[in-house]
Amino acid sequence: MSERNPGGDTNRVVDTARDVAESRPMKWAARVGLTARGCIYLVMGVLALMLAFGSQKQVDQRGALTQVASQPFGKILVLLLAIGFAAYALWRFSEAAFGVTGEGRKAGPRLQSLVRGIAYAILTFTAVSVLRGAGKSQSAQQQGLTARIMAHSGGRIAVGVIGAIIVLVSILLIVQGFRRSFMRYLKATPPRTRETIRMLGTIGTVARGFVFALVGAFVIWAAWSYSPQKAGGIDVVLKTVLVGHAYGRPLVVLVGLGLLAFGVYGLAEARYRRV
Repeated sequence: MSERNPGGDTNRVVDTARDVAESRPMKWAARVGLTARGCIYLVMGVLALMLAFGSQKQVDQRGALTQVASQPFGKILVLLLAIGFAAYALWRFSEAAFGVTGEGRKAGPRLQSLVRGIAYAILTFTAVSVLRGAGKSQSAQQQGLTARIMAHSGGRIAVGVIGAIIVLVSILLIVQGFRRSFMRYLKATPPRTRETIRMLGTIGTVARGFVFALVGAFVIWAAWSYSPQKAGGIDVVLKTVLVGHAYGRPLVVLVGLGLLAFGVYGLAEARYRRV
């Protein structure tokens, strides 16, 4: 009787998982997920523009999903987006485990994929909660979580560190936007199409980085001033900028256009990215 080889069983499991990660269904999951991401940013861009001209809609992912759900056949669309977010998270987790296309097994890109996978797994649950009719806004959830963390010993420091990490990641996004490093993930495209994608990707990535940098700064401010209500995400940031500054409306308009640009770029990435 041959002895069981635990190491061989482990290797077979790893090989099977890698085959799944590199399979055609996973590539389709990537494209479905990128499409869902592009769509949610398009809606957020529209909401930001509406906010600049008087609307009080929530300008964040949950607000966008709630707005979609309120339209005819909206819940079906939110369900499709939830599936897309789950597909995106699964794809990013597979990259974290086995490497990013075009990057090999470098630790930096894999870590970024892990963080993105976690973020979109959370967004999947957010979409499901919208379908179930949960009424609490994303800003209120973030403020409540911040308050709970700050209530503990060392909580303010922890919140401040989280804010600093958000700012650092945002700066990285802005640098990637200006360097146009996102283009290395795209397949060969006609020159005119490629130039349009490059322009949209640059504008959208820089705008997204700028917005998240403000979010991180507000989180740090919340920790410094012991004011959890300041840590309300994109919605709180844009409404504070709009109300508190003379240049608020033009800035929010620019943010909205930037988010729209990123949404269109995201749809192009879903079509042309090497996965």
